[in-house]
Amino acid sequence: MQNFWPSSGFTPLQRNPRGWLLPTDDFLRLFLARPELAPVPESCPAERALHAALLAWPSRPVTPADVQKVQDQDVGDSYQFFLRFRDGLLAAGTLEAYYLGLFARDGTGLITIPPLFIDLLAQAITHNLLHESGDAYEVRAGEMLFRPQRISTQDGQVLSGDRAVLDLLSQTGGVGDFGRFLAEAGAPQPGISLQVLGDDNAPDYWLQAEKHAFLLDLTHEITHDLSHGLAFTLTRARSGLKAIASVLQKWVWHFLGVRVTIRPLQKIDDSAWRWHLGLDAEATALLNDLYEGREVEPARLQRLVSLFRLDFADTQEMRSDVAGKPVYLGLMMNADGVLRLKPQNLLVNLPLRPSM
Repeated sequence: MQNFWPSSGFTPLQRNPRGWLLPTDDFLRLFLARPELAPVPESCPAERALHAALLAWPSRPVTPADVQKVQDQDVGDSYQFFLRFRDGLLAAGTLEAYYLGLFARDGTGLITIPPLFIDLLAQAITHNLLHESGDAYEVRAGEMLFRPQRISTQDGQVLSGDRAVLDLLSQTGGVGDFGRFLAEAGAPQPGISLQVLGDDNAPDYWLQAEKHAFLLDLTHEITHDLSHGLAFTLTRARSGLKAIASVLQKWVWHFLGVRVTIRPLQKIDDSAWRWHLGLDAEATALLNDLYEGREVEPARLQRLVSLFRLDFADTQEMRSDVAGKPVYLGLMMNADGVLRLKPQNLLVNLPLRPSM
């Protein structure tokens, strides 16, 4: 067991008998240490007093008047968001219950916190799912549930890299503020080189996981059709798509207690296609258009990273009108090459039996 993402806050959390995460004061203190809330030399006395009081007792009652005393409006707003998040989390009792409440299947969910808080929740929960995993590919794929990715395609290879890391490297050449200075001055910069995760460097991932600096190969397996209805598949060793599928299977089981199998798919060839869901906003719109038979531009189709097929282990856990039918999933980048996976879609849009 390795603490591969120290910033996730998993270590100070506790688990209930179901395996869901119980918030602790030390977990809340991690948020108070973030730059949005940590005092700076210019912070007013009221801000410093509020921060010190919350550090000492993160769940202490805070009145609106306490926040209004903070002179910096942006900092005051940050405290309002934190307190809303904290109070909702403590009321829900676990990180998972709070997360589910934000995306209620009955449509009653109300999101009143910034996306950053949702991503931090997803990171801690994903860490919980994978804390005993010894598979670097699976853990790297888990990063996609809470960190936007940039997708690049070259010579038939599809690679996923952390958007924030790649954007920083493109600005600085990987040498910090000096690199940014060179870029602004138009001077030549050192070449940027990130490693594609493979069996040879997988041991290094565990030492550098917090840097989010490894690329994940999302290239599909290649199938060649032979005569007489035969086919053979060139298998890509340790496929990143299979790793994503494995993480999403665990995600569904952890939250919903439903066993599913998910496998990558190159195309949907199903005349009885009944149910689909996108794993991001772009894929949702694309699958809706394809399902309705609308014409889709080739350039838009090319942004589809992968399809997946999801099957329920027990079809009695499905809605009766689609029981036994596969669920098709899509994963897609936007026009800027950015992929924002939304794992909550699996919790909200699966065709579950109404009583579940």
